[in-house]
Amino acid sequence: MTRRLKVGVVGAGLIAQVMHLNYLRELSDEFEIAALCDISDANAANNAARYNIPATFSDWREMLKEPIDAVFILTSGSHAPIAIEAARAGKHVLVEKPMCFSVAEGLEMQEAAREAGTTLMVAYPKRYDPAFARFRELAVATENPALMRVTTFESPFIPYVRHYSLAPVSPIPADAIATWKAETHASITRAIGDADPFLRQSYHAVLLDTLVHELNTIRGVLGEPTSLEYADLTTAGLTVIFKFDELTVSINWLDLQGGFTRYEMEFAIYGPDSRVTLSFPSPFLRSAPATVEIVDGETGTAASRSVSEIVSYESSFKLELKAFHGHVVNGTEPVTSAADALHDLALCEAIIRFLQTREPIENPSAIDASVLVH
Repeated sequence: MTRRLKVGVVGAGLIAQVMHLNYLRELSDEFEIAALCDISDANAANNAARYNIPATFSDWREMLKEPIDAVFILTSGSHAPIAIEAARAGKHVLVEKPMCFSVAEGLEMQEAAREAGTTLMVAYPKRYDPAFARFRELAVATENPALMRVTTFESPFIPYVRHYSLAPVSPIPADAIATWKAETHASITRAIGDADPFLRQSYHAVLLDTLVHELNTIRGVLGEPTSLEYADLTTAGLTVIFKFDELTVSINWLDLQGGFTRYEMEFAIYGPDSRVTLSFPSPFLRSAPATVEIVDGETGTAASRSVSEIVSYESSFKLELKAFHGHVVNGTEPVTSAADALHDLALCEAIIRFLQTREPIENPSAIDASVLVH
């Protein structure tokens, strides 16, 4: 018989409603949503009524006193305070990306989970998509690759979620917003120091909120970069170039929020004998498949072919939740563990350092454990 985990969810925002609460309900053999916490009482109550959740809270500290097995942290802002206290309370944790705002915070989260003997997993659904596994298989087999190119077009997301039946969202209390801003400011300062306002805003809204997906996916295929060669940041986008030994990886992230809705994210690797592209749909579309395109041909001729593969229609968010359940029940280490996600935070911090100094950085994802405060 499957062990059913009692879950407390912190945060009833968009990603909670569109994905996590929906799939937790579908996976009712593995999960029971026992409690829901949101800083707005109305938001918690509205969603509790829709998902038959028996207990609601506006303070996550009170929710941690409940007899629950695991906590899902789906809030904005740094997740470190909740994750650390959840571990100390003996709860397993699934935390939305970004894991937190700095390597220092991440190490503290990791240490708290290690001391408590609990699972700490970071929600990177793309790593659980069957199309990612297929792309990685083909990418690793590509002979003499010349380039990996990553391209993301951010676009307005409302048309992607308008068709869902979502609970109404009530305003967040003004004092809660002020507290959140103060905590966020302190967390960002801990990560990148007294950087200028544009870098601070970009670190939060671009690197942590979005680019961690690209960074984690690249690392899932290639491992750790040997150097950060270049970065350029404007109000319209970000370009980053890494080296993985001899292979160049170019990331091009564009903010097209003022235009039409057509989100795109592609990972492509190019070799003389084959070219492979992984394309992800909007993360707000349930069960929309990622695709893998394979282009190859006959050496020395004009003959070539292109094959587009759909590997699965199963939701990567749902597969991620099933993986979390398995790790908690079996005591195994997640693929997207705290140790893995720490390297993404290190890369985000390194990109800011490059933008400040304009000097290449060797081993930019290396973790400096000395920042852990005991």
